[in-house]
Amino acid sequence: MDQAKELLEMPRAFMKDGRQFITRCSKPDRREFLRIGQAVGMGFLIMGVIGYVVKLIHIPVNNILVGGA
Repeated sequence: MDQAKELLEMPRAFMKDGRQFITRCSKPDRREFLRIGQAVGMGFLIMGVIGYVVKLIHIPVNNILVGGA
């Protein structure tokens, strides 16, 4: 009986915490939204450059190791 109450209490506590979190959150204003977009864009750009450089280095090294058929 006590375990059943405990199992039912967990989702209730989760829902309560979730509601509190949502009520505290606020939508970003235009400036903050643009800043977040810029940060994400720069991250994509940097990761793309890193991937491109790794690919450029990997292809010749792979050909040397494998022997280029």
